This record gives sequence, C-alpha cells and structure tokens, in this order.
Amino acid sequence: MDTEERPKNFIRTFIDEDLASGRYKGVATRFPPEPNGYLHIGHAKSICLNFGLARDYGGHTNLRFDDTNPAKEDVEYVDSIQEDVRWLGFSWDDRLYYASDYFERLYECAERLILSGDAFVCDLSPEEMRAYRGTLTEPGKDSPYRGRSAQESLDLFRRMRAGEFPEGSRSLRARIDMASPNINMRDPAVYRIKKAEHHRTGSKWVIYPMYDYAHCVSDAIEGITHSICTLEFEDHRPLYDWFLEKLAWPQPRPRQIEFARLNLEYTMMSKRRLLQLVKDGRVEGWDDPRLPTVAAIRRRGFTPSSIRLFCERIGVAKKDSWIEIDWLEKAARDDLNPSVRRVMAVLDPVRAVIENLPEGYEERIPAPYFPDEPERMGSRELILTREIFIEREDFMIEPVKGFLRLSPGREVRLRWAAYLKCVGYETDSAGNVTLLRCELTQEPAGVDAKGKTVRPNIIHWVPAGLSLPATVRLYDRLFKVPRPSGEDLDSELNPESLVVRANARLEPSLTGLSPWDRFQFERLGYFMVDPVSGAGGPAPVFNRIVSLKDGWARGGRGPQAAQARKGR
Repeated sequence: MDTEERPKNFIRTFIDEDLASGRYKGVATRFPPEPNGYLHIGHAKSICLNFGLARDYGGHTNLRFDDTNPAKEDVEYVDSIQEDVRWLGFSWDDRLYYASDYFERLYECAERLILSGDAFVCDLSPEEMRAYRGTLTEPGKDSPYRGRSAQESLDLFRRMRAGEFPEGSRSLRARIDMASPNINMRDPAVYRIKKAEHHRTGSKWVIYPMYDYAHCVSDAIEGITHSICTLEFEDHRPLYDWFLEKLAWPQPRPRQIEFARLNLEYTMMSKRRLLQLVKDGRVEGWDDPRLPTVAAIRRRGFTPSSIRLFCERIGVAKKDSWIEIDWLEKAARDDLNPSVRRVMAVLDPVRAVIENLPEGYEERIPAPYFPDEPERMGSRELILTREIFIEREDFMIEPVKGFLRLSPGREVRLRWAAYLKCVGYETDSAGNVTLLRCELTQEPAGVDAKGKTVRPNIIHWVPAGLSLPATVRLYDRLFKVPRPSGEDLDSELNPESLVVRANARLEPSLTGLSPWDRFQFERLGYFMVDPVSGAGGPAPVFNRIVSLKDGWARGGRGPQAAQARKGR
C-alpha cells in the first residue's frame, strides 16, 4: 500500500519515524494470545491491527502463544485461536511460535540476571509479597531476602528448577527499586514455582516465567520491531525495556507501543467473566451467538469482512473509551447489504384465507433477489394461494395511532402481489387471533386530510400450504445495560437476548439450504443457517445476524425501548 493511501494513526506515525531514522529496516509485529480462553472481538481488533500494519509495510506478523501458565491453558484454546485468525483473513505462514519454545533460553537469561546482581530468589509467600509491595501513595519495603548473594540465589534457583521446593514457597524477583512510583518496577516476580502439566512440555518444567519477562525476551528473540499492546501495559513498558537493557540485548530492540483496548457496549471483554457465563450455563458455550467471542460472532453470521470493516472504522486511539455496539451492527449491515439475496419468511405466522380465490388457486409471480437491481442474481418464483401466512404483528383488531398495516376493513399490499383487505377474523377463548378472512382488491387509493393520495403499506407473506418450516433464533444484546459490570448478572442480563420462533415459515424457493447460507428476510433483518444445527433436521435453523435497523436507538425493541413505551 502506498504511504499516502494508509489510514493515519499515531502508531503508523511512530513506525514511519522509525523507518525514516533507520532504527529498523522493516516491520515485524506479533499477536501473542494466552491460550486460556476463546478470543473475543477485542482480540479481533488487535489481530487486524498487527497483521494489517505488517501487511501495509511489507513486513510480517508472528502468531505466538503465551503459554506460561499451564494451570489455565488448553489445546482447545490453541486450536480455536488459530481458527479465528484464519477466519479473519490473516496468515502467519510458517511463523507459529510458543513462549514454551524459549523456556530454556528464558531460563538461561534469568541466570544471567542473577549473576549480574539484577535478580534474587525470594522466600516471601505471594501474600507477603503483596503486603511488602506498598501502595500508589506509599513505597514498598525491601524483602528480607533481597540481599542474598548471586551464588546463593543461583543455587536456590537451580534447585527450584529441580523441583525441590513446594509451589508458592519461593520465587525469582528482579532487583529494581521498591520505592519506585511505578509499582510494576518494585522488584517484580520473574519466575514462580507451578507444578502443573504443560500442554506442550508435560512435566519437564516446574518453574514458569512471568508474562512481563517472557514477553519482552520472546519479542527480542523473534526480532519483533514493534510490540503493540493495549493501554493497560503502558506502565509495564519501563519493565519491558529494563529486562532487555539488563540482558544487554543487541540493538535494535523491540519498541512497545500501546493503544486503547476495545470496550464494546452491551457486552463484556473479560475472559474471566465470559468463562463464568459459560460455566454457569447462562449461555450455550463459547460459541453462543450472544457472546462477543470470535467463534460466537462467526456462528451468528457475521462475515470476516464485516469485522475488519468495523475495526477499520473505529480506528486506533490512545485513550480508553466505550464504542457503541451500533458501530458493529452497522458494519454488518453495510457488508451484507450488497451481496445477500432478499427473500420472504414469516416468523410468527397467522393464517389468512383469501375468500375470493378458489380452492387450489396458484398464481406464480417472479420476484428478483435484488429489487433495486433486478438483473443481479436473477429471480425466484413466489406462489400466491388461497391461504397464506402473514406476521401476527402485521394485524391488529383495534389499531392504535400510527399502525398502518392490516386491520378489519383496512387494506395492505402483499409484497410482489395484490392488495389484501381484511373482512373478518376469528379468535380463540383467550382472544388470540387464529384466522383472518380476507379478499383481494383492486389498487385502492385513499386521501388524507391534506388531500394527498395514500396507498397501503406493504407486508410480506408466504403461501400456507407450500411454505417450508423453519426455526428462527432472534439473538439480541446479551446485557440490558450499556456497560455491565458482571457483578450482578441476574439484574444485568437481558432476558430477551434469545427469542426462538419454532413455527416460522419460509417461501418455497428456500430448499436445499446449507450451513452458512445467508439471506435478508424482507422487513425482518439478515439471517444465516446455523452451522451447528441449521441444516441437519427436518427444518432449518436460522440465526438472526442483525436487524435491518437499530431498533434500540429508534425505540423499536429491547428492554429500554419497552420501558420507554410504558412511560409514554
């Protein structure tokens, strides 16, 4: 990409300066996830940023798993992360690495820190270390073991590796400054004892490096030029540089740059909170389409290009902020609109009998898949019969002000077909409408109070006897508050985040469906055949990707909209 065509942001400015000054000859980035959960859309932003920068500058990106905490890691997560990166459209080629690839070298570097007097073995427990650490306003206290000689610490460190000591009894700490205003520089831990089976190294190691140490050394080993992190690591940058300086790492060393993480309204980006939702059974799993995980977004029906478009639009910032979820939904609509075929489906059907049509009547009506561009992708055949299904919400016995659809004595236009007038209806004992009695009419035209011609609204429909059964899952925002804390899930979760329409009906053309098939159901939104359970049973299962408009903002749906309607 030509320099003039690149979207401008402060990270690109830094890279441009580094290349112009000769600090680096090229650009090498990395994406370093921990394999302790599924990636979410915040990680997707980081993936797009790291791989996108390297692509635009003719460089490369490494995929490196930070597998330094075996108690929380799993091969399932390793596999899912690789699938997510590929799905987003990026490739690491042959540059797949693990922090565990460098365990021996990391250990050797740690011994060098001990011998140079920059690290010592500490016998304080984790709780005691926290107590000695101090606060933001008070300095910490030196560990009573801080004065250990290099030889004693080296001996203890080697015995830690040999497994002589119990977990939590000793650690290796950097010797920096317990009075530093930056708490991260107050003699942080470098290694801890953890006797857990590692998914790659088995039981070979019983000591594991801490992230701040393993991360910078791994970057340096791989020749990373720009180590791009989220903003919470800004205060860790002095430690990142300190380790490489004390190890006398050859120049040029990696440069850490921080950007604001993605905070998306009506969801959460905490792996711990997401894991809680999964374990508590509040969602179906990591790929539940209500979650912000990449697996869930993929299953719901978002396309990779829509996620890349979303990440491009929100840009890169230096300050944390909240992004309205409308940005994500609009990116999906803008991405799907040009390519997804329009068809008709009725999600909550009520039967309508057209009494002035004979039994067995069938009228075949050609209808283009793209009404604004009829020549695109051809057309399909609709079939008008004596009995049809329409949406239950498109009929009201006593229409309220502003209701412009079907009601007794009122007419509507059937999409691609004739005008329909309601001449009667039937209800059950509870007052629910069970049947509409209708007639086809000539094109009506009313006149409003200002003398303006008014024509009926258009509604969608399907032929009753020829329509196809389907189950449709209407997914909505998982939380009913914009910025959930996760502390009180019962009050924050949206009880309407999933509504299942088990009796939906599809137009007859929708046969032979396959998982991942996407359509726009006219007037209803964008939908996709569920890849897990969508095409295997007697009726396909569809997931709603996104509605046609943001009903929450417009007062059309969601808990806030319902509350607003009650208040009017």
